[in-house]
Amino acid sequence: MQRPDPAAAKLIPANAEHRYKVTRSDLPLACPMPGMYLWNSHPRVYLPIEEDGGESVCPYCAAQYVLSD
Repeated sequence: MQRPDPAAAKLIPANAEHRYKVTRSDLPLACPMPGMYLWNSHPRVYLPIEEDGGESVCPYCAAQYVLSD
């Protein structure tokens, strides 16, 4: 019987949503984000969000990131 991993319980599925709100504390912005599962996702890519009017789209999964502050 496997025991649940308490550290994994805090992670969110990568690319599960199409729109994510991020703050300046999340910069530099990378998709998938550090708090996401990585085993079934694409390679990490850094996204320019400050230069693009506070919005950016991942070229791999099309997730939209919006800078909220």
